[in-house]
Amino acid sequence: MPGKILIVDDEVHIRMLLEQTLEELEEDFDVEILSASNGEEGLGIIVEEKPDLVFLDIMMPKLNGYEVCQKVKADPALRNVNIVLLTAKGQEVDRKQGLELGASRYMTKPFDPDEVLDVAKELLNIEDSLA
Repeated sequence: MPGKILIVDDEVHIRMLLEQTLEELEEDFDVEILSASNGEEGLGIIVEEKPDLVFLDIMMPKLNGYEVCQKVKADPALRNVNIVLLTAKGQEVDRKQGLELGASRYMTKPFDPDEVLDVAKELLNIEDSLA
């Protein structure tokens, strides 16, 4: 079942690293990868494209990741969108807030590319037959 992944981060090198990490899913499982450079743009793409999975930074201009997550989870049409907050904010209070807002996962930067790939496969229900 092909799906869509949206990467929302205001740092271009983080977006590129995530795209490179996830390109295996694009090639092997026909997953479409989209990206946005701020929360407002990301929310617009979420509403328009309804991705299956969003890797969402918290500290961004226009709308922060918490605000985007809250708006997505408040919209019944978007409730099936899985959100992974991927952020440098590693405090337990930040993690708790993100999960309370409806995020599926909370991961901290710097991230392990293999863990990002595993989380994406799990949340997209992709069986890795090569494993």
